[in-house]
Amino acid sequence: MPPHCANAKERLIVALDVADVAQARAIVARLGEAVCFYKIGYRLGFAGGLDLARDLLDAGGRVFLDFKLHDIGNTVKDGVAGLARLGADFLTVHGFPQTMKAAVEGRGLAPTRILAVTVMTSYDDADLEEAGYGYDVADLVRRRALQARAAGCDGLITSPQEVAALRALVGPDMLLVTPGIRPAGADKGDQKRVMTPAEAIAAGADYLVVGRPVIGADDPRGAARAIVGEIEQGLALRARSG
Repeated sequence: MPPHCANAKERLIVALDVADVAQARAIVARLGEAVCFYKIGYRLGFAGGLDLARDLLDAGGRVFLDFKLHDIGNTVKDGVAGLARLGADFLTVHGFPQTMKAAVEGRGLAPTRILAVTVMTSYDDADLEEAGYGYDVADLVRRRALQARAAGCDGLITSPQEVAALRALVGPDMLLVTPGIRPAGADKGDQKRVMTPAEAIAAGADYLVVGRPVIGADDPRGAARAIVGEIEQGLALRARSG
């Protein structure tokens, strides 16, 4: 088990997928001590979210910058170098070889871990075919996972449905961070490849990204604690099977 996964609560990353910083700060306040790790995407990042990221880090929290960078190599390298100075825990880039190599180079010795997006969890085989790819989801995920490892990325963003196969493919050292998490009975929304928290952790995921089931709940703190409980169940299942 990777040493950076200390406990079940730290494995839950709550996605602050909202339009403005005031709304995000209100969510953080409502969640209180139930959550210590937050994801900030570019929607919030472009609306002042980097200042929020600094505040969360200064308060001892953890931050995942989900910016999915993809551009020519020098632009990615310089962009990652600037973002790495912030001290966030995770930063995403799209899983294209030149992009991944540039991101790792730009990160340098900073502690920020570079995570490569394999295939978006809202995509299925038909979506890839429409986009012109010659691979189905499973084949493209495997290909990009091996390319990410070769490029020196620290981990992968992947659907929970690919976690077990990827863990066997890349070994124990790469982080597997999974969106597409829906507690039992929750609405799938626009996600197509989903699992429950316990299932994803038992399959080998290190961190789970959860948005609407927490921030859209009537009781966000209670929803977060329930998911942490499911993560604990998944860890117990993993320990028994391992």
